[in-house]
Amino acid sequence: MLSRIIFVAIAYLLGSIPFGYLFVKYLFTSGEDVRRVGSGGIGATNVTRRAGITAGLLTYVFDVAKGAAAVMLMRLVAEDDYAWIGAAAVAAIVGHIFPVFLKFRGGKGVATGVGVFLALAPHSVLSTLVLWALIVYLTRYVSLASIIATAAVPLWTFLYYGLVWPSSHVKALVVIALACCALIVAKHHENINRLIRGTESKVGQRIVPPTDQAAMSGGEDR
Repeated sequence: MLSRIIFVAIAYLLGSIPFGYLFVKYLFTSGEDVRRVGSGGIGATNVTRRAGITAGLLTYVFDVAKGAAAVMLMRLVAEDDYAWIGAAAVAAIVGHIFPVFLKFRGGKGVATGVGVFLALAPHSVLSTLVLWALIVYLTRYVSLASIIATAAVPLWTFLYYGLVWPSSHVKALVVIALACCALIVAKHHENINRLIRGTESKVGQRIVPPTDQAAMSGGEDR
């Protein structure tokens, strides 16, 4: 029991590692805090808008990896106990959204969720990524694609692991999917409001840092 509790804590700490923040601050800018530009998120989308596609891809890969690692580490001690595996999955996503290393101000949890489900239900991830890419292509809104694709994960999980390749763990997988995806969609509440208002940023828009914006406007605070 104690070892499983420790691994849930490790999952949270893994999720809390703010790769996007670190990459922007120490690799791609001169100490800039990515939380002060764009949406304020530390995930791949906001990193890409500020620091470019290389920074965004690097952030995405590492955020996916920490989600997958959290689940795989828990399996070392919990094996097929999906209550604890689910706890680690949720903890990793909570860690990304509320990272202890950044005073609990993090990202949306999408990439970390992808990593979690690569370890839990990889077929669901493939369908989710295809749906995400299709929505981005049609609308140019990453946030809209993330919300819809995330909300569909429990459905994909049930279809694949309940009907196509029946698993004895399907109920647990669906419950984990519902819990994780509810967290991620709820974290997009600001994006949902901007989508409704028509002020959400689209793919390809680069963010100008506040200091540059001031310079472009002659230093005036507008």
